[in-house]
Amino acid sequence: MSKQPKELLKTVFGYDEFRPLQEEIINRTLEGNDSFVLMPTGGGKSMCFQIPALCMDGITIVVSPLISLMKDQVQALKSNGIKADFFNSSISPEEENAVIDRAMKGELQLLYLSPEKLISVSNTWLRELNIKLVAVDEAHCVSMWGHDFRPEYTQLKNFRNSLPEVPFMALTATADKSARKDIEQQLGLRKSKLFISSFDRKNLSIEVKGMVPKKQKLQEIKRFIKSKKGEGGIIYCLSRKNTEEVSAYLEVEGLSVAHYHAGMNAEDREEVQTKFINDDIKIIVATIAFGMGIDKPNVRWVIHYNLPKNLEGYYQEIGRAGRDGLPSDTILYYNMADFLMYSKFADNGANSGMQKEKLNRMLQFAEAKSCRRKILLSYFGEHLTEDCGNCDVCSNPPTNFDGTVLAQKALSTVVRLKEKEGIGMVVNVLRGSQNAEIHAKGYAGVKTYGIAKETSFYDWRDYMVQLANQGALEILYSENSSLKMTEIGWKIVKGEKKIQMTRPVQLKDKETLKKKKPVKIISSNEVNNDLFEDLRKLRSTIAKEENVPAYIVFGDKTLKEMAAELPTTENEFLAISGVGMNKMEQFGEEFMEVIRKYKNEKQSNPKTKKVPTTLTTFYFYKQGFTPDQIAEKRDLQLMTVYSHLSQLYSEGKEVNLAKFVTPEIIKKVKVAFDKNERKFELKPIFEALDEEVPYHEIRIALALILRDE
Repeated sequence: MSKQPKELLKTVFGYDEFRPLQEEIINRTLEGNDSFVLMPTGGGKSMCFQIPALCMDGITIVVSPLISLMKDQVQALKSNGIKADFFNSSISPEEENAVIDRAMKGELQLLYLSPEKLISVSNTWLRELNIKLVAVDEAHCVSMWGHDFRPEYTQLKNFRNSLPEVPFMALTATADKSARKDIEQQLGLRKSKLFISSFDRKNLSIEVKGMVPKKQKLQEIKRFIKSKKGEGGIIYCLSRKNTEEVSAYLEVEGLSVAHYHAGMNAEDREEVQTKFINDDIKIIVATIAFGMGIDKPNVRWVIHYNLPKNLEGYYQEIGRAGRDGLPSDTILYYNMADFLMYSKFADNGANSGMQKEKLNRMLQFAEAKSCRRKILLSYFGEHLTEDCGNCDVCSNPPTNFDGTVLAQKALSTVVRLKEKEGIGMVVNVLRGSQNAEIHAKGYAGVKTYGIAKETSFYDWRDYMVQLANQGALEILYSENSSLKMTEIGWKIVKGEKKIQMTRPVQLKDKETLKKKKPVKIISSNEVNNDLFEDLRKLRSTIAKEENVPAYIVFGDKTLKEMAAELPTTENEFLAISGVGMNKMEQFGEEFMEVIRKYKNEKQSNPKTKKVPTTLTTFYFYKQGFTPDQIAEKRDLQLMTVYSHLSQLYSEGKEVNLAKFVTPEIIKKVKVAFDKNERKFELKPIFEALDEEVPYHEIRIALALILRDE
């Protein structure tokens, strides 16, 4: 292994720090072990196998069912100077031969294949490759318990068995406990470790609106989109007809919109998707056929025109908003007609019982009266200790009551029924039902039988859902939707924890659920919006010239940081999150020229005097904050803070810069600096030092060398 993961993270991808769990997963993979990675959409799954691929001498095979995502990821990798390609049904026989030739010659670091193609070539030329890692993306497709089962995935176990010494990595954004176990078995993972990243996408606001008439719904959507001033988003509809109707309505209103569904021919679908990715169309109205594999980071909002059929799908679909971490909105509209239609679909489909239970859970989420983020995360096995403050319920909370005694009755009954029964049976026992099945199973003899006759079945069902939503119970769909106790549930039963619940909302009260506004997350960066727009225009021009999506050049988050930090030197530009060496060399000078022009215009026509960003960093430094703390407080990259401190030192400010770098490093940098004719260029020095000294240490060392002379 010639290069270190963290070094590659900065020099290739332009990031200073790994996201949670990424480094541990990468290190485990480099040690030759299997891993199961469960991370939310936009959580950084790809980096978990892309970094190891660059560390290893050989090829990494990536299995993905999403042709559009393969293309996007390969384009992104190539833009960062990485040797990658894809092999799927979208390329011609001539292109296939070219890819095979490059792979056989060892010219590829990553090769993406669809499962169908992998199976068809697994016993031919693929056997000749020096495969060092196999990553199976969208791994939930292998499980019957997953929401997107694909039979061809079940044949991957044979491929795994043919490579016993090669580490395998399964990756997915959506898998409940039943699906997780099935995925490990179906793929033949060996002593794999499960890594579950937080599913909490704090930047997404969550709002639900029930029983809104069609005309009002369309008007609300139109007003919402127009308030977003040209920002892009996706509207998901239940039927093809809906997509066309909603798209036509918005087009008449002068909005940049197109529809997308499986009934369109492949060329038309491809054209719509490409225009959306390239920002030529701002709004897509689509069935759930759209979006799988869309890696567009600047989708600012997602609207569900109808109720989704399960929480896995809903979570994945809203996860297409705000993948760059910037504030984004999600709105869900639902009514009982949606629910009934999906119920009919489930009756005629595979795993009918399980699909209907998941649909019920989706409806329960929509009708919930407690923090929606808590409910959503609880479904995936993650439990928040506090309400999120960024959903409609938190913005307009219902009246709660101490439901501890009520919860203890329900939970005790679940235990007495040996955690084998579902909601209906538990409620019937609580209410003392004379149901024949209760007597046949001997449940009329349990201690809690009939202890809550005064509460209606409807209300009890609501309370049971609240207990599941708050993490006191789990619903295991693979075990006939039986209720299982959680650690939180046991604490409630034992009297170690209290629980707040809400009275069931009567139909006449449901109108009050619409009176809310989602809480917004405000970015702490001071973005120059005019400059941001200029940078976006430049990005669009470059993207068209390069024939790639705009975000492949730079994401919105990176542009916003440029517009806040105003980098005009190579060092400052490299300090921006998302700027690696390859992109610096390709695009850096053009973007810095736009920034220089902006700074010159502001200096010649100053309207307001703004405190330089370096002085703000200096203020926190003088208060005793460490660079890490300053970066966190100011929402900056650590590299940027070190750049500020180096500049402040060069300007004569009292900064103890020497404590951030060793004397040995300073000596090495000085030798390389002198050999480079004392040019203030970081990359030649970085390469001269065998890429072993981080850029921020080189920058600090140069500041010390130049000021001390």
